[in-house]
Amino acid sequence: MTSEEKILVAAEARVRTGGYNGFSFRDLARDTALTSAGVHHYFPTKADLVARLARNYTSRFLETLNECESDARVERLRELFAESLRQDGKMCLCGLLAAESGGLPEPVAEAVKMFFAALIDRLVSAFPDSEDPPSDALEVLATLEGAALLATVLGDPEIFEKATFALGPEQSFAA
Repeated sequence: MTSEEKILVAAEARVRTGGYNGFSFRDLARDTALTSAGVHHYFPTKADLVARLARNYTSRFLETLNECESDARVERLRELFAESLRQDGKMCLCGLLAAESGGLPEPVAEAVKMFFAALIDRLVSAFPDSEDPPSDALEVLATLEGAALLATVLGDPEIFEKATFALGPEQSFAA
């Protein structure tokens, strides 16, 4: 792994634990065995770093969603959120940053906005028979983010499963 990749991995873990203001470049330097100046070499500002994290996170989600058929996107997105909670008990990076959006630098806020806009765009295609696909997509995303938030704050990934059960493959969401 390159130094830049190490910084991004360490930063994602820090953001998903403490939010945008929950870490410093000194923390990342310790996490990666680099100097603080070494971290700044790759990312001049924290905003540059976290905006890049959000864009990378968005790309990973979109790659995964683009690999599946439109009618499987809701379930696949649900799986991605559940997987994250099971792995480390933490919610979606962009969901966490969205909760802080009022205090984020513009590049970070814009990257987070792009995450949600892109997911809504991909989810709209999952509702071809719906009278209002954008509303259905918003409802799915709000359900996933809200369930992840509850599961995280209550420390119980099972809450996510219960709260999103209706989005599962056996269920019809837009009934």
